[in-house]
Amino acid sequence: MKKLFKNLTFQVLTAIALGVLVGLIWPNIGKELKPLGDTFINAVKMVIAPIIFLTIVLGIAKMGDMKKVGKVGGKAFIYFEVVTTLALVIGLLVVNLVKPGAGLDYDSLDKGDVSAYTTESGEAKGIDWIEFVTHIVPSNMVDAFAKGDILQVLFFSILFGVGLASLGDKGKGIIDSLDKLSLVFFKIIGYVMRAAPIGAFGAIGYTIGHFGLTSLLPLAKLMLSVYITMFIFIFVVLNIICKMYGFSLWNYLRFIKDEILIVLGTSSSESVLPRMMNKMERYGCSKSVVGLVIPTGYSFNLDGTSIYLSMAVVFLAQVFGVDLTLGQQVMIILVLMLTSKGAAGVTGSGFIVLASTLAALQVIPLEGLALLLGVDRFMSEGRAIVNLIGNGIATIVVAKSENEFDREKNVEAIKEIGNKIKPAS
Repeated sequence: MKKLFKNLTFQVLTAIALGVLVGLIWPNIGKELKPLGDTFINAVKMVIAPIIFLTIVLGIAKMGDMKKVGKVGGKAFIYFEVVTTLALVIGLLVVNLVKPGAGLDYDSLDKGDVSAYTTESGEAKGIDWIEFVTHIVPSNMVDAFAKGDILQVLFFSILFGVGLASLGDKGKGIIDSLDKLSLVFFKIIGYVMRAAPIGAFGAIGYTIGHFGLTSLLPLAKLMLSVYITMFIFIFVVLNIICKMYGFSLWNYLRFIKDEILIVLGTSSSESVLPRMMNKMERYGCSKSVVGLVIPTGYSFNLDGTSIYLSMAVVFLAQVFGVDLTLGQQVMIILVLMLTSKGAAGVTGSGFIVLASTLAALQVIPLEGLALLLGVDRFMSEGRAIVNLIGNGIATIVVAKSENEFDREKNVEAIKEIGNKIKPAS
């Protein structure tokens, strides 16, 4: 029994259950629990930038071959684009089949304030592509780390890693020092993760207490459709990819079950980014592949977000009685293929992408976004979990395709979860 209480999975599940109960029974108390969740996520964000920097730099420096670094990055981006496009298509297919928005009366539904996602004239705030591209390059290295801007830290880390690798033997001392520093930061994140149950309790208690389950009823069909689609995507699409590359989806999910539960409680995949990088190395992926694929995937491989965005656009069309043509739905896919990447790292990016897409189509009223504000929080957990699972699988796929997968480590990982199923080949 004592061992059970020390188990992180048990602790997080218990915390989530208690948070739901507090939010339902004492909603006013639930609303006051927000600082617990925010503080935990802030504590994780505190070490994300240095961990990304150290992992990428050490991975590139130890790989040595810059052509291979470029090849790994290229494969990762191709994989991201193909799989997120599949997610968009599947989302469109399901929402057209189920029609969750058909029959809903827009005027009778609760609405939120969408002014944050529109201009003063009421038009959608679009994505400034020039600003997005120039933003990737930090004007100040320290500022990038201080703000925790993943894309900027990623860019600087790659440059630093390439520069360090070019020094050859002269850089060995720096590499050894960074190796030891990396151990310190992973030890810190180990301490922080002990508070994961408290963070999950606070975050879920606030969500239920603030938004309430009754707000979900009018849009329950949309929520159910989104979650079913995500389930199909994981256990059909991603499962096929796993089989193609010779590893078990079930083994992988069992190995990252703690991370999945933490994301469920906090609604943030960032809360487990350092742990996922560590877990993927332990699962058999090389440090260099993990360092390049995981942080990049957090900005560009958003499978769950892609599913939600494509379904949300068609859902709003159904609510307003707009019959989208095949050409318009293809347009949705093409627009979202770009905008879902361009909003990476932008606060409120999901709604900015939706606003940009509606503006591009010019057939669905922008005020329809107000319908989604109430239930968006309850679907964010699903999006974050699918994004998390998808990024881990992307890392394994790239590692195996580059012969950067350690089978012996994988065998040990499988033993760790007590599974007798055949490990990844």
